[in-house]
Amino acid sequence: MTTPFVKSRPDAPAGFFEVEAAGLRWLAVHGGVPVAEPLHVSPTQLATTRLDMSTPTESAAEDFGRRLAVTHDAGARYFGVPPDGWSGDGYIGTIPLPHATEPTRSWGEFYANLRLRPYLRAAHDQGIHLDPIERVCIRLEAGEYDDPSDEPCRIHGDLWSGNVLWTPDGVHLIDPAAHGGHRETDLAMLALFGLPRLDRILRAYDEVHPLRDGWQERIELHQLYPLLVHVVLFGGGYVAQAIEAARRY
Repeated sequence: MTTPFVKSRPDAPAGFFEVEAAGLRWLAVHGGVPVAEPLHVSPTQLATTRLDMSTPTESAAEDFGRRLAVTHDAGARYFGVPPDGWSGDGYIGTIPLPHATEPTRSWGEFYANLRLRPYLRAAHDQGIHLDPIERVCIRLEAGEYDDPSDEPCRIHGDLWSGNVLWTPDGVHLIDPAAHGGHRETDLAMLALFGLPRLDRILRAYDEVHPLRDGWQERIELHQLYPLLVHVVLFGGGYVAQAIEAARRY
């Protein structure tokens, strides 16, 4: 029997591993992207199936793109909803991730108030001021970036390249910050730090679920969320990168 992969953190905050396990289970939809299966969870530890690494291939990239569209299309009850089996907030990396306790009026309102402003406040507390992003929040609340066709999707929420594992059986996902969100947020995060064969992944995704016109022009809008998380965690060059992205909107 393969030895499980075990993550431990004796000082883990309340729910740290439990919400991750709930997110993995929620993302494990039929026909979607496979995930590292949670085997055992406790307040200080999470054991999952161990995954062997492999080389990214064209066929694996195409399969990943198609399956990611299926995962997203499994849907969510509303923007900001936590994964099934969990109530309350979650985590992205090591910091809290607010979840919505009830539906918001729109994606823009959710994104401004639960994905940007919490980290704007945290950055402000560190002496980092990001006024251009607050101006984007105002436009988001006003509905400038909303579209009636945007339905809440079942998203990974922290889909950078390090959480995409290329295995002999295709891509598997790990370490989610899963919630009801916008499909373009996951796609934008894939692009943030680079991913092998991303163009082929996106083409395959679009074949299953055609993306809304202009999605490429909104990539940096959706990247503001992970960039702000990195500002709070690491500061440095992420401050200038976040400001530059915000000024495009």
